[in-house]
Amino acid sequence: MLESLLLAFLKIGLFSFGGGYAVLPSIQSEVAGPGWLTEDVFARAISIAALSPGSIATNGATLIGYRIEGLPGAIVATVGIILPSLILTILIAMFFYRMRDSKWMRYVLYSLRPIITMLILYAAIRLLGMDADIGLNWATIATLLIIGGAVFGMLRYKLHPVLVIVASGLTGIILF
Repeated sequence: MLESLLLAFLKIGLFSFGGGYAVLPSIQSEVAGPGWLTEDVFARAISIAALSPGSIATNGATLIGYRIEGLPGAIVATVGIILPSLILTILIAMFFYRMRDSKWMRYVLYSLRPIITMLILYAAIRLLGMDADIGLNWATIATLLIIGGAVFGMLRYKLHPVLVIVASGLTGIILF
């Protein structure tokens, strides 16, 4: 099982781009596909990972690995998700250093932004449980209003993210 866990997280670390929340669909596919975790357990693990300091992808891999195989699973999943990025970062840094003045390179990087944004939005929709076949209910509407208020507060009033997290959490406690 540890070998399968390592290979799954090596694949996630190697083929997932955008980091953080953009990696969540890949993690979900890899751990839900073989039936290692239910969607509910996955969502709870990611919620805890999001509240923990550090990268949500790394924290999520650690928690999911621990949930599946204990401490050895946590270590294997963490190494698996980090190792490809470490190796690729070193190789890409060497390449970028050589291409640092290329206009073409700036265009390529700029064109990736919409794709990464879509992956983050997809992950958010999946974590909210808003599949296409589920209708809107009061909890979903309330959640969307909390999200909208948080985004508005951060963009319009430049609220600190910690304040937004605390306010959103308190609002969620009151509403739910």
